[in-house]
Amino acid sequence: MSRIITVAMPAHGHTGPLLAITADLVARGHEVAFLGGSRFAEAAGATGARFVALPPVADFDDRDINAAFPGRAELPAGPERALFDVRHIFIDPIPAQYQALQALLAEFPATAVIGDSLFQGMLGLALARPKGERPAVVSIGTAPPTLQSVDTAPFGPGLPPLAGEQGRQRNLALNAEATRRGEPLRQYAAALFASVGVALPEGPRTDTIVRAPDHYLQLTVPGFEYPRSDAPASFRCIGALPPLAAAEFETPSWWHELTDDRPLVVVTQGSLAHDDLTELLVPAVRALADHEALVVAVTARPDGPQALAERLGTLPGNVRVAGYLPFERLLPHADVLVSNGGYGGVHTALRHGVPLVVAGAGEDKPEVAARVQWSGAGLDLRTGRPAEADLADAVGQVLGKPAFRERARALSAELAAHRPLDAIAELVAALG
Repeated sequence: MSRIITVAMPAHGHTGPLLAITADLVARGHEVAFLGGSRFAEAAGATGARFVALPPVADFDDRDINAAFPGRAELPAGPERALFDVRHIFIDPIPAQYQALQALLAEFPATAVIGDSLFQGMLGLALARPKGERPAVVSIGTAPPTLQSVDTAPFGPGLPPLAGEQGRQRNLALNAEATRRGEPLRQYAAALFASVGVALPEGPRTDTIVRAPDHYLQLTVPGFEYPRSDAPASFRCIGALPPLAAAEFETPSWWHELTDDRPLVVVTQGSLAHDDLTELLVPAVRALADHEALVVAVTARPDGPQALAERLGTLPGNVRVAGYLPFERLLPHADVLVSNGGYGGVHTALRHGVPLVVAGAGEDKPEVAARVQWSGAGLDLRTGRPAEADLADAVGQVLGKPAFRERARALSAELAAHRPLDAIAELVAALG
Protein backbone atom coordinates (compact mmCIF):
# COMPACT_ATOMS: atom_id res chain seq x y z
CA MET A 1 0.00 0.00 0.00
CA SER A 2 1.15 3.53 -0.71
CA ARG A 3 1.12 6.94 0.87
CA ILE A 4 -0.79 9.36 -1.34
CA ILE A 5 -1.46 13.08 -1.10
CA THR A 6 -4.60 14.42 -2.77
CA VAL A 7 -5.13 18.15 -3.34
CA ALA A 8 -7.87 20.40 -4.66
CA MET A 9 -8.88 24.00 -5.12
CA PRO A 10 -11.27 25.03 -2.31
CA ALA A 11 -14.33 24.98 -4.56
CA HIS A 12 -17.09 22.38 -4.66
CA GLY A 13 -16.70 21.43 -8.32
CA HIS A 14 -12.98 20.81 -7.85
CA THR A 15 -12.99 19.33 -4.36
CA GLY A 16 -15.90 16.91 -4.83
CA PRO A 17 -14.16 14.73 -7.44
CA LEU A 18 -10.91 14.63 -5.45
CA LEU A 19 -12.74 13.60 -2.29
CA ALA A 20 -14.40 10.76 -4.20
CA ILE A 21 -10.96 9.65 -5.40
CA THR A 22 -9.58 10.03 -1.87
CA ALA A 23 -12.34 7.89 -0.39
CA ASP A 24 -11.72 5.14 -2.95
CA LEU A 25 -7.97 5.11 -2.32
CA VAL A 26 -8.54 4.88 1.45
CA ALA A 27 -11.01 2.02 0.91
CA ARG A 28 -8.32 0.19 -1.07
CA GLY A 29 -5.96 0.40 1.89
CA HIS A 30 -3.78 3.37 0.98
CA GLU A 31 -2.77 6.00 3.52
CA VAL A 32 -4.01 9.32 2.19
CA ALA A 33 -3.67 12.94 3.26
CA PHE A 34 -6.00 15.49 1.65
CA LEU A 35 -4.84 19.11 1.32
CA GLY A 36 -7.75 21.45 0.62
CA GLY A 37 -10.19 24.12 1.68
CA SER A 38 -11.09 24.41 5.35
CA ARG A 39 -14.83 24.24 4.71
CA PHE A 40 -14.36 20.69 3.44
CA ALA A 41 -12.65 19.42 6.61
CA GLU A 42 -15.62 17.32 7.73
CA ALA A 43 -16.22 15.84 4.27
CA ALA A 44 -12.54 15.02 3.91
CA GLY A 45 -12.45 13.41 7.35
CA ALA A 46 -15.43 11.25 6.40
CA THR A 47 -13.33 9.65 3.65
CA GLY A 48 -10.95 8.26 6.26
CA ALA A 49 -8.11 10.44 5.06
CA ARG A 50 -6.07 12.83 7.12
CA PHE A 51 -7.21 16.40 6.44
CA VAL A 52 -4.76 19.30 6.10
CA ALA A 53 -6.13 22.80 5.55
CA LEU A 54 -4.68 25.14 2.99
CA PRO A 55 -3.14 28.28 4.48
CA PRO A 56 -5.59 31.19 4.69
CA VAL A 57 -4.00 33.05 1.77
CA ALA A 58 -4.90 30.10 -0.50
CA ASP A 59 -8.27 29.30 1.08
CA PHE A 60 -11.69 30.78 0.37
CA ASP A 61 -15.37 29.91 0.53
CA ASP A 62 -16.74 29.44 -2.98
CA ARG A 63 -20.32 29.79 -1.72
CA ASP A 64 -19.72 33.56 -1.63
CA ILE A 65 -16.97 34.03 -4.19
CA ASN A 66 -17.52 37.78 -4.53
CA ALA A 67 -17.01 38.31 -0.80
CA ALA A 68 -13.84 36.23 -0.95
CA PHE A 69 -12.45 38.34 -3.80
CA PRO A 70 -13.34 42.02 -3.37
CA GLY A 71 -13.83 43.88 -6.63
CA ARG A 72 -15.04 40.84 -8.55
CA ALA A 73 -18.73 41.69 -8.24
CA GLU A 74 -18.18 45.08 -9.87
CA LEU A 75 -16.82 43.50 -13.06
CA PRO A 76 -19.24 42.59 -15.85
CA ALA A 77 -19.59 38.90 -16.67
CA GLY A 78 -17.36 38.12 -19.63
CA PRO A 79 -13.67 38.52 -20.51
CA GLU A 80 -12.90 41.13 -17.83
CA ARG A 81 -14.23 38.98 -15.00
CA ALA A 82 -12.66 35.85 -16.48
CA LEU A 83 -9.27 37.56 -16.45
CA PHE A 84 -9.81 38.59 -12.82
CA ASP A 85 -10.68 35.00 -11.90
CA VAL A 86 -7.65 33.47 -13.61
CA ARG A 87 -5.30 35.96 -12.01
CA HIS A 88 -6.67 36.06 -8.48
CA ILE A 89 -8.49 32.74 -7.93
CA PHE A 90 -6.19 30.37 -9.82
CA ILE A 91 -2.74 32.02 -10.10
CA ASP A 92 -2.29 34.09 -6.93
CA PRO A 93 -2.50 31.04 -4.59
CA ILE A 94 0.30 29.16 -6.41
CA PRO A 95 3.16 29.96 -3.98
CA ALA A 96 1.07 29.18 -0.89
CA GLN A 97 -0.25 25.97 -2.46
CA TYR A 98 3.27 24.85 -3.38
CA GLN A 99 4.73 25.67 0.03
CA ALA A 100 1.88 23.90 1.84
CA LEU A 101 2.40 20.84 -0.34
CA GLN A 102 6.15 20.84 0.31
CA ALA A 103 5.57 21.15 4.05
CA LEU A 104 3.17 18.21 3.98
CA LEU A 105 5.59 16.10 1.94
CA ALA A 106 8.32 16.77 4.48
CA GLU A 107 6.34 14.98 7.18
CA PHE A 108 4.25 12.68 4.97
CA PRO A 109 6.51 11.35 2.17
CA ALA A 110 4.20 10.21 -0.60
CA THR A 111 4.47 8.03 -3.66
CA ALA A 112 2.19 10.34 -5.64
CA VAL A 113 0.37 13.63 -5.47
CA ILE A 114 -3.02 13.42 -7.14
CA GLY A 115 -4.79 16.71 -7.64
CA ASP A 116 -7.39 18.82 -9.31
CA SER A 117 -5.86 20.15 -12.54
CA LEU A 118 -6.36 23.81 -11.55
CA PHE A 119 -4.47 23.43 -8.26
CA GLN A 120 -1.41 24.84 -9.99
CA GLY A 121 0.87 24.76 -6.96
CA MET A 122 1.05 21.03 -7.69
CA LEU A 123 2.84 21.81 -10.96
CA GLY A 124 5.79 23.11 -8.97
CA LEU A 125 6.69 19.55 -8.00
CA ALA A 126 6.78 18.39 -11.61
CA LEU A 127 8.68 21.47 -12.79
CA ALA A 128 11.26 21.66 -9.98
CA ARG A 129 12.72 18.17 -10.05
CA PRO A 130 12.95 15.27 -12.53
CA LYS A 131 11.06 12.02 -12.17
CA GLY A 132 12.60 9.69 -9.61
CA GLU A 133 13.57 12.58 -7.35
CA ARG A 134 10.01 13.43 -6.35
CA PRO A 135 6.54 11.91 -6.05
CA ALA A 136 4.66 11.24 -9.26
CA VAL A 137 2.35 14.12 -10.16
CA VAL A 138 -1.08 13.03 -11.37
CA SER A 139 -3.50 15.73 -12.52
CA ILE A 140 -7.24 15.11 -12.65
CA GLY A 141 -9.13 17.07 -15.31
CA THR A 142 -12.20 18.35 -13.45
CA ALA A 143 -12.98 20.83 -16.26
CA PRO A 144 -12.42 20.68 -20.03
CA PRO A 145 -8.69 20.53 -20.87
CA THR A 146 -6.91 23.78 -21.72
CA LEU A 147 -4.41 22.09 -24.04
CA GLN A 148 -3.83 23.81 -27.39
CA SER A 149 -3.85 21.64 -30.51
CA VAL A 150 -3.70 21.88 -34.27
CA ASP A 151 -7.08 20.14 -34.16
CA THR A 152 -8.90 22.58 -31.82
CA ALA A 153 -9.46 26.24 -31.20
CA PRO A 154 -8.00 27.58 -27.94
CA PHE A 155 -9.84 27.16 -24.67
CA GLY A 156 -12.31 29.88 -23.79
CA PRO A 157 -14.74 31.00 -26.49
CA GLY A 158 -16.41 27.62 -26.93
CA LEU A 159 -15.55 27.03 -30.60
CA PRO A 160 -16.01 23.41 -31.70
CA PRO A 161 -13.55 21.70 -34.05
CA LEU A 162 -13.61 22.60 -37.72
CA ALA A 163 -12.59 19.82 -40.12
CA GLY A 164 -9.96 19.93 -42.85
CA GLU A 165 -7.21 22.33 -43.75
CA GLN A 166 -9.50 25.29 -43.15
CA GLY A 167 -9.88 24.15 -39.55
CA ARG A 168 -6.13 23.65 -39.07
CA GLN A 169 -5.38 27.13 -40.36
CA ARG A 170 -8.10 28.61 -38.15
CA ASN A 171 -6.72 26.79 -35.13
CA LEU A 172 -3.12 27.81 -35.79
CA ALA A 173 -4.11 31.46 -36.09
CA LEU A 174 -6.39 31.44 -33.03
CA ASN A 175 -3.89 29.53 -30.90
CA ALA A 176 -1.10 31.95 -31.83
CA GLU A 177 -3.33 34.86 -30.88
CA ALA A 178 -4.34 33.17 -27.62
CA THR A 179 -0.66 32.59 -26.78
CA ARG A 180 0.12 36.25 -27.47
CA ARG A 181 -2.79 37.47 -25.36
CA GLY A 182 -1.93 35.01 -22.59
CA GLU A 183 1.72 36.00 -22.32
CA PRO A 184 1.17 38.68 -19.63
CA LEU A 185 -0.60 36.09 -17.47
CA ARG A 186 2.18 33.58 -18.14
CA GLN A 187 4.75 36.12 -17.02
CA TYR A 188 2.65 36.93 -13.94
CA ALA A 189 2.46 33.21 -13.06
CA ALA A 190 6.16 32.77 -13.84
CA ALA A 191 7.05 35.44 -11.29
CA LEU A 192 5.00 33.68 -8.63
CA PHE A 193 6.58 30.31 -9.42
CA ALA A 194 10.02 31.96 -9.34
CA SER A 195 9.26 33.29 -5.86
CA VAL A 196 9.36 29.67 -4.64
CA GLY A 197 12.30 28.66 -6.82
CA VAL A 198 10.42 27.08 -9.72
CA ALA A 199 10.91 27.98 -13.40
CA LEU A 200 7.73 28.07 -15.49
CA PRO A 201 8.42 27.00 -19.09
CA GLU A 202 8.02 29.29 -22.07
CA GLY A 203 4.92 28.75 -24.19
CA PRO A 204 1.25 28.75 -23.34
CA ARG A 205 0.62 28.50 -19.59
CA THR A 206 -2.55 26.57 -20.45
CA ASP A 207 -0.42 23.89 -22.13
CA THR A 208 1.89 23.60 -19.11
CA ILE A 209 -1.12 22.78 -16.93
CA VAL A 210 -1.68 19.64 -19.03
CA ARG A 211 1.84 18.76 -20.17
CA ALA A 212 3.84 19.22 -16.95
CA PRO A 213 2.21 16.47 -14.82
CA ASP A 214 3.45 12.92 -15.26
CA HIS A 215 -0.14 11.82 -15.90
CA TYR A 216 -3.16 13.90 -16.88
CA LEU A 217 -6.44 12.01 -16.44
CA GLN A 218 -9.50 13.72 -17.89
CA LEU A 219 -12.84 12.94 -16.22
CA THR A 220 -14.79 12.28 -19.41
CA VAL A 221 -14.89 9.92 -22.39
CA PRO A 222 -13.57 10.41 -25.94
CA GLY A 223 -17.13 10.81 -27.22
CA PHE A 224 -17.42 14.05 -25.22
CA GLU A 225 -13.92 15.46 -25.73
CA TYR A 226 -12.37 16.92 -28.86
CA PRO A 227 -9.75 14.64 -30.45
CA ARG A 228 -6.19 16.00 -30.44
CA SER A 229 -3.71 14.22 -32.68
CA ASP A 230 -0.85 16.03 -30.95
CA ALA A 231 -1.83 15.38 -27.31
CA PRO A 232 0.98 14.02 -25.11
CA ALA A 233 1.00 10.34 -24.20
CA SER A 234 0.36 11.34 -20.59
CA PHE A 235 -3.13 12.62 -21.51
CA ARG A 236 -6.07 10.23 -21.48
CA CYS A 237 -9.79 10.19 -20.81
CA ILE A 238 -10.79 7.83 -17.99
CA GLY A 239 -14.56 8.43 -17.74
CA ALA A 240 -16.69 10.38 -15.27
CA LEU A 241 -16.65 9.48 -11.59
CA PRO A 242 -19.53 7.35 -10.35
CA PRO A 243 -22.19 9.07 -8.24
CA LEU A 244 -21.97 9.37 -4.52
CA ALA A 245 -24.70 7.58 -2.62
CA ALA A 246 -27.81 9.78 -2.68
CA ALA A 247 -28.54 11.27 0.69
CA GLU A 248 -31.86 10.66 2.32
CA PHE A 249 -34.37 13.37 1.46
CA GLU A 250 -38.02 14.08 1.97
CA THR A 251 -39.81 13.52 -1.30
CA PRO A 252 -42.04 16.42 -2.33
CA SER A 253 -45.78 15.87 -2.42
CA TRP A 254 -45.67 16.05 -6.22
CA TRP A 255 -42.94 13.38 -6.64
CA HIS A 256 -45.46 10.85 -7.99
CA GLU A 257 -46.05 13.15 -10.97
CA LEU A 258 -42.59 12.31 -12.30
CA THR A 259 -43.91 8.99 -13.55
CA ASP A 260 -46.96 10.28 -15.40
CA ASP A 261 -47.16 10.45 -19.20
CA ARG A 262 -45.86 13.98 -19.61
CA PRO A 263 -42.28 14.72 -20.68
CA LEU A 264 -40.16 15.90 -17.75
CA VAL A 265 -37.91 18.93 -18.16
CA VAL A 266 -35.50 19.66 -15.29
CA VAL A 267 -34.03 23.17 -15.01
CA THR A 268 -31.05 24.19 -12.89
CA GLN A 269 -28.45 26.92 -12.66
CA GLY A 270 -26.04 24.56 -10.93
CA SER A 271 -25.01 24.09 -7.33
CA LEU A 272 -23.45 27.53 -6.80
CA ALA A 273 -24.48 29.98 -9.56
CA HIS A 274 -27.89 30.65 -8.06
CA ASP A 275 -27.69 34.21 -6.75
CA ASP A 276 -29.54 35.62 -9.76
CA LEU A 277 -32.41 33.32 -10.71
CA THR A 278 -33.25 35.54 -13.70
CA GLU A 279 -30.24 34.19 -15.60
CA LEU A 280 -31.81 30.85 -16.51
CA LEU A 281 -34.50 29.62 -14.12
CA VAL A 282 -36.94 32.50 -14.59
CA PRO A 283 -36.78 32.62 -18.41
CA ALA A 284 -36.93 28.81 -18.65
CA VAL A 285 -40.02 28.58 -16.45
CA ARG A 286 -41.71 31.34 -18.41
CA ALA A 287 -40.72 29.78 -21.73
CA LEU A 288 -42.23 26.42 -20.76
CA ALA A 289 -45.31 27.73 -18.92
CA ASP A 290 -47.70 26.60 -21.65
CA HIS A 291 -45.78 23.47 -22.60
CA GLU A 292 -47.17 19.98 -22.24
CA ALA A 293 -44.14 18.99 -20.16
CA LEU A 294 -43.88 18.87 -16.40
CA VAL A 295 -41.11 21.32 -15.42
CA VAL A 296 -39.08 20.84 -12.25
CA ALA A 297 -37.00 23.87 -11.31
CA VAL A 298 -34.20 23.09 -8.85
CA THR A 299 -32.91 26.29 -7.30
CA ALA A 300 -30.10 24.82 -5.12
CA ARG A 301 -30.83 27.29 -2.32
CA PRO A 302 -33.13 26.89 0.68
CA ASP A 303 -35.14 30.02 -0.08
CA GLY A 304 -35.20 29.21 -3.79
CA PRO A 305 -38.86 28.21 -4.16
CA GLN A 306 -40.01 31.42 -2.47
CA ALA A 307 -37.52 33.57 -4.38
CA LEU A 308 -38.55 32.08 -7.72
CA ALA A 309 -42.24 32.49 -6.96
CA GLU A 310 -41.66 36.14 -6.07
CA ARG A 311 -39.81 36.72 -9.33
CA LEU A 312 -42.55 35.07 -11.39
CA GLY A 313 -45.55 36.48 -9.57
CA THR A 314 -47.62 33.42 -10.41
CA LEU A 315 -46.15 29.95 -10.67
CA PRO A 316 -47.34 28.21 -13.86
CA GLY A 317 -49.50 25.16 -13.29
CA ASN A 318 -47.03 22.74 -14.91
CA VAL A 319 -44.06 23.89 -12.80
CA ARG A 320 -42.80 22.35 -9.56
CA VAL A 321 -40.02 24.07 -7.59
CA ALA A 322 -37.54 22.69 -5.09
CA GLY A 323 -34.55 23.95 -3.17
CA TYR A 324 -32.43 20.80 -3.21
CA LEU A 325 -33.13 17.46 -4.89
CA PRO A 326 -30.69 14.59 -5.45
CA PHE A 327 -30.16 14.45 -9.20
CA GLU A 328 -29.33 10.76 -8.98
CA ARG A 329 -32.97 10.26 -8.00
CA LEU A 330 -34.48 12.95 -10.26
CA LEU A 331 -32.68 12.56 -13.58
CA PRO A 332 -33.70 8.93 -14.26
CA HIS A 333 -37.18 10.38 -14.86
CA ALA A 334 -36.04 13.34 -17.00
CA ASP A 335 -36.36 13.81 -20.74
CA VAL A 336 -34.30 17.02 -20.93
CA LEU A 337 -31.99 18.89 -18.57
CA VAL A 338 -31.77 22.66 -19.03
CA SER A 339 -28.47 23.63 -17.41
CA ASN A 340 -25.89 26.38 -17.11
CA GLY A 341 -23.19 23.91 -18.16
CA GLY A 342 -21.34 22.79 -15.05
CA TYR A 343 -18.95 19.99 -16.05
CA GLY A 344 -20.03 17.62 -13.29
CA GLY A 345 -23.73 18.27 -13.75
CA VAL A 346 -23.56 17.72 -17.50
CA HIS A 347 -21.82 14.39 -16.98
CA THR A 348 -24.44 13.40 -14.42
CA ALA A 349 -27.12 13.96 -17.06
CA LEU A 350 -25.15 12.01 -19.65
CA ARG A 351 -24.65 9.08 -17.28
CA HIS A 352 -28.44 8.84 -17.19
CA GLY A 353 -28.77 9.27 -20.97
CA VAL A 354 -30.52 12.64 -20.63
CA PRO A 355 -29.99 15.16 -23.46
CA LEU A 356 -29.39 18.80 -22.62
CA VAL A 357 -30.08 22.41 -23.44
CA VAL A 358 -27.17 24.46 -22.13
CA ALA A 359 -27.01 28.20 -21.48
CA GLY A 360 -23.70 28.95 -19.82
CA ALA A 361 -21.36 31.94 -19.54
CA GLY A 362 -18.18 32.45 -17.57
CA GLU A 363 -15.57 30.03 -16.23
CA ASP A 364 -15.48 26.86 -18.36
CA LYS A 365 -19.19 26.81 -19.17
CA PRO A 366 -18.99 27.96 -22.84
CA GLU A 367 -16.53 25.12 -23.46
CA VAL A 368 -18.79 22.57 -21.78
CA ALA A 369 -21.83 23.83 -23.69
CA ALA A 370 -19.96 23.62 -27.00
CA ARG A 371 -19.07 20.00 -26.28
CA VAL A 372 -22.72 19.18 -25.58
CA GLN A 373 -23.69 20.33 -29.07
CA TRP A 374 -20.56 18.92 -30.77
CA SER A 375 -21.22 15.49 -29.24
CA GLY A 376 -24.83 15.54 -30.48
CA ALA A 377 -26.25 15.24 -26.95
CA GLY A 378 -28.01 18.59 -26.93
CA LEU A 379 -28.00 22.25 -27.90
CA ASP A 380 -25.75 25.14 -26.94
CA LEU A 381 -27.57 28.48 -26.69
CA ARG A 382 -24.20 30.33 -26.53
CA THR A 383 -25.30 32.71 -23.80
CA GLY A 384 -25.79 32.71 -20.06
CA ARG A 385 -28.99 34.76 -20.33
CA PRO A 386 -31.11 33.09 -23.01
CA ALA A 387 -34.30 34.56 -24.42
CA GLU A 388 -37.53 32.79 -23.58
CA ALA A 389 -38.27 32.08 -27.24
CA ASP A 390 -34.85 30.48 -27.75
CA LEU A 391 -35.31 28.29 -24.69
CA ALA A 392 -38.76 27.15 -25.80
CA ASP A 393 -37.47 26.36 -29.29
CA ALA A 394 -34.41 24.47 -28.01
CA VAL A 395 -36.40 22.35 -25.56
CA GLY A 396 -38.91 21.61 -28.31
CA GLN A 397 -36.13 20.47 -30.63
CA VAL A 398 -34.48 18.22 -28.06
CA LEU A 399 -37.80 16.64 -27.09
CA GLY A 400 -38.93 16.28 -30.67
CA LYS A 401 -35.83 14.85 -32.33
CA PRO A 402 -34.87 11.33 -31.19
CA ALA A 403 -31.25 11.85 -32.30
CA PHE A 404 -30.49 13.89 -29.18
CA ARG A 405 -31.73 11.16 -26.84
CA GLU A 406 -29.93 8.51 -28.89
CA ARG A 407 -26.59 10.34 -28.62
CA ALA A 408 -27.08 10.92 -24.89
CA ARG A 409 -27.76 7.21 -24.42
CA ALA A 410 -24.68 6.32 -26.50
CA LEU A 411 -22.56 8.53 -24.26
CA SER A 412 -24.19 6.92 -21.24
CA ALA A 413 -23.05 3.53 -22.50
CA GLU A 414 -19.55 4.87 -23.17
CA LEU A 415 -19.35 6.31 -19.67
CA ALA A 416 -20.58 3.02 -18.18
CA ALA A 417 -17.76 1.18 -19.97
CA HIS A 418 -15.11 3.21 -18.17
CA ARG A 419 -13.93 2.59 -14.60
CA PRO A 420 -12.14 5.80 -13.58
CA LEU A 421 -11.50 4.80 -9.97
CA ASP A 422 -10.01 1.50 -11.10
CA ALA A 423 -7.84 3.38 -13.61
CA ILE A 424 -6.49 5.64 -10.87
CA ALA A 425 -5.95 2.71 -8.51
CA GLU A 426 -4.08 0.77 -11.19
CA LEU A 427 -1.85 3.77 -11.83
CA VAL A 428 -1.11 4.11 -8.11
CA ALA A 429 -0.24 0.42 -7.95
CA ALA A 430 2.07 0.77 -10.94
CA LEU A 431 3.84 3.70 -9.30
CA GLY A 432 4.53 1.33 -6.41
